[in-house]
Order: sequence, then structure tokens, then C-alpha cells
Amino acid sequence: MRVFLAVAREESLSAAGRRLKIDPATVGRRVARLEASLDAPLFTKSQQGYVLTPIGERLLDHGLKAEEAMRAASGSVSGSSKTLSGQIRIGAPDGCATYLLPQVCAKICDANPELDIQILSLPRVINLSRREADMAITVSAPTAGRFLVQKITDYRLHLVASQEYLNAQAKIENLEALRRHRFIGYIPDMIFDRELDYLVDIGVERVALASNSISVQLGQASLGSGVCVGHDFALPFHPNLRKILTDQLSLTRRYFLIRHQGDQRNERLNRFAQALTAGIREEVVRLEAEASP
Repeated sequence: MRVFLAVAREESLSAAGRRLKIDPATVGRRVARLEASLDAPLFTKSQQGYVLTPIGERLLDHGLKAEEAMRAASGSVSGSSKTLSGQIRIGAPDGCATYLLPQVCAKICDANPELDIQILSLPRVINLSRREADMAITVSAPTAGRFLVQKITDYRLHLVASQEYLNAQAKIENLEALRRHRFIGYIPDMIFDRELDYLVDIGVERVALASNSISVQLGQASLGSGVCVGHDFALPFHPNLRKILTDQLSLTRRYFLIRHQGDQRNERLNRFAQALTAGIREEVVRLEAEASP
């Protein structure tokens, strides 16, 4: 069942093998053995990889429930230890994964030497239902599904540009003047959450330089390529960026921690979630205080 779930998530024998740390050929044999024992095809091979059949989809539901039960059992035992161990995977948007989680997770690992933390940064919503991650950080709370939802913290964003860009361009005195400047932002058709569509709030219709990564956007702005909306907590990592028009535009967004509802009794994940949320709150406060005025 563990092999079946890995193939269902990764849609590839080789990727499932890497996840399980076993040979892809072994993965294929175990899937074939499971199909033979059930006398039913669980996957079809396509150009996209291994896709679940309708029977496979039905088995997936039962497999996920079995996995949740085993995780809860394991968590109740390992959670009694003074330190955390094993592997935990966190899904997070690019800004959080780049500027907050590295130092927060490093501190948690310092306190728990046997713990392995994986940070999954994807330009889309992490699929917790298929266990792409043990928990996810999002900028919107889910409106459907059986999840535990906890607000972590608010964070602030402002218009930013490099000092070199500001020196070379006409002074930006108001929001109307922004129309004469080059904008850096998200690729419009790849914005996976309305909360990330910052430029709509300021009436910007054209994005001359676009990326699905905020770290790439801030990197372009640091090179003097234009103006973008940036997280205050990211600015200490880009010391030549300056906030502009702070009295006319200030955005607030928030991070939520999303977990499987079945994990609420998993003491190991509860303790990790507590350390993670506290660490993110502290790091946002520290970095925003360092952000240049």
C-alpha cells in the first residue's frame, strides 16, 4: 500500500522509487503484485506517467485512511519523546519558502538533531489530500475539504525599487506616476491565489517583466529593472531595495497553516506545528523591523 500511494502521488515509478528509496523496477513489481492480488488494474500508462484507473481511485481513498491511521499511531508513540525525529515535509509559497522557512527550520533542527525537514516550494496549491506534504502554508484558508486551519501571522507588502532605479528615473510622487514605470510581477495566468494578485489593487494592467517566483521578481528589482510589490520580510535579503509610496499603498496578507484533520491527535506533528508557527511569527517580526523605511 505504501508503494501504491507513492506511485499515485508521483505518477512515476522512478519518482516513487526516489521517494521510497528503492529501485524503480522493484516499485513496478510490487504494483504488479498488488494488481494481481486484487485482480484489477490500478494504473494506466500514458505520456503523463502512471494515472490511476477508476478502481485505483477507489483504492486511493482507503489507502489514505490506512496511512492516516498508521501516522497517528506512530505519532502517538514518537511524540512522547523529548525531541522530534523522522521526516516532515512542508509545502509553502515561494516567498515563505525562500525568506522565512530556511532559518526557522534550521532552528527547529538544531533543537531536534534526529529530525529531517523537507521544504516543498511550488507555484500552486500543495495537494494535501494526496499527501504531497505533511502540512502546508498558504495565503488563503481552504473553503473545502477536511483540514485543520490555523492562522500563523499577518505580513506586510509595499512597492519597492532599487536605489539605482529611483536615481535614474523621474521621481515617483503618487500612484498615478507609476503608470510611466516598468512593472515586475507575477505571470498573470499563473497566479494560483487571488491574494497574490497584488497589481490589481493598484490598477497596473501591464507587467513587463514577469515570473511565477517572488524571489525572481525581487532579484530583477534589485538589478534596477523596475518596480514591484515585495514582502517587507524579504527586504533585508535585498539591501539595495527601497520601499516607496508607503503612505499611499500598504498591503497586508496572512499565512495559514493547513493540516490533515486526521493528524489532530498526532502529538509529533502537533509539536512540530507549534514550533513552526511560533518560529515564523518571530521571524516575520524580526525581518520586518529590519526592513528599510
